[in-house]
Amino acid sequence: MILGAFLSLAQQAGGPASRPAPQSNMLTALIPFILVFVIFYLLIIMPQRKKQKRHMGMVDSLKAGDRIITTGGIHGTIMGVQKDRIELKIAANVKIEITKSAVGVILAPPGQAPEKAE
Repeated sequence: MILGAFLSLAQQAGGPASRPAPQSNMLTALIPFILVFVIFYLLIIMPQRKKQKRHMGMVDSLKAGDRIITTGGIHGTIMGVQKDRIELKIAANVKIEITKSAVGVILAPPGQAPEKAE
C-alpha cells in the first residue's frame, strides 16, 4: 500500500517513464579523450622527441679523441667510431666497445660547456 502510493506520486512528479530519451552527440563524448591526448602530447611526447633528436645529433657528432661519460658512468676517450658502436679507452691498455646510444655526455675542452643528453 505504501509502495503503491509512492509509485503513483513518482509518476505524477515526472518519474523516469515521463522523461525523454537523452540524445548523445558523438563529438561531445570524444572531447575529453581528445583533450587528454593533446595534454599527453604536449607534456610527454613532444619533449621526449626533442630530447631524442638532441641525443641523436650528439651521438652522430662523435669522433676519435672525444672524452665522454657513458650513461653507466664510465669515463673514457673515444679511440674509434663504427656504425653502431664506439671503442672507448678507459685506462692504459684497456679498451671496451659500447653502443653509441650509451653515450651520456661529451666532455668539452676547457672553456666550452659540455653537451648533455638528458
